[in-house]
Amino acid sequence: MTISRKVLRVAYASMSIVALIGCGINDLQYRKLGPGAFVYFWKETLVNPASRSITIDIFFFLLAAMIWMFLEARRLSIGGVWVWFYALFGFFIAISAAFPAFLFHREIALARRDGSASAGTLSVLEILFVIILWILFLAYTFVALPK
Repeated sequence: MTISRKVLRVAYASMSIVALIGCGINDLQYRKLGPGAFVYFWKETLVNPASRSITIDIFFFLLAAMIWMFLEARRLSIGGVWVWFYALFGFFIAISAAFPAFLFHREIALARRDGSASAGTLSVLEILFVIILWILFLAYTFVALPK
């Protein structure tokens, strides 16, 4: 099934927004700790094996994503200020929000470059898998919000 660049941009934008809201609301919980909040946040990533595992996972995804974003931005002539914005936003706020935002920007650059409305094809199984993950991740985000 052919996926349009427009549909892909909507998907990337929605992922970025939901990730920003989910991470941002949880991050704001540290604000009440004052100046030591940043240090306390990172100490809490060491609390148990699950938090350590997911933090290491995110760190190395972040590193690979940043290398790829720098290379891809240069290849597509996406301005240096933008790629640095996405990289720093990914490191300090949430790579889960910054990476899909970069992909959104990338789709615009690719459409401008080749004029194609098609972003590629996915099988029905792949589409179903993505939809199921989207629903599961959205549900987890909702459950993970502070009450």
